[in-house]
Amino acid sequence: MSDQLFDGRRIRLLTIVDNHTRESLAIHVGQRIRGCEVVQVLEKAIKEHGKPQTIKVDNGPEFISKDVDLWAYWNQVKLDFSRLGKPTNNAYVESFNARFRLECLNEHWFLSLKDAQEKIEAWRRDYNENRLHSSLGNISPEEFAALDRTLETGLVKAPDANKNDLQNFGLT
Repeated sequence: MSDQLFDGRRIRLLTIVDNHTRESLAIHVGQRIRGCEVVQVLEKAIKEHGKPQTIKVDNGPEFISKDVDLWAYWNQVKLDFSRLGKPTNNAYVESFNARFRLECLNEHWFLSLKDAQEKIEAWRRDYNENRLHSSLGNISPEEFAALDRTLETGLVKAPDANKNDLQNFGLT
């Protein structure tokens, strides 16, 4: 994604969403985003949330870089590229990005890169902690993820939940 500061300078945004829990794992803000930065953001997300089996990505230059390809190979993570011109291949992230643009990017003037990072991170935290999702049983992504971790440990009997997206991240 991209947006701009109040003075017209462009900023780029990397969004990482867990397709199963709908959690926004990270939103990286920079003047431009290179493959090595994608790797750094992924490493941080994995330390906090675990390693995905698959990452759905678009065909942006930051994702077709050697850095991301090597990282995926060494970490045994499959990169699932969207078909060109088919954003519905990554529907969860596209839906998240639309909400993010409507509720955050369109609502704020960013005075600097640091200002953008702070406002965007505050929105991301609110989205994860307070936003109720009907697809998650009207609980927040953070609550759903906590419940999911409890279910995985076997402390509670799992309801009939669709787990086909477990441990898949979506990026744009």
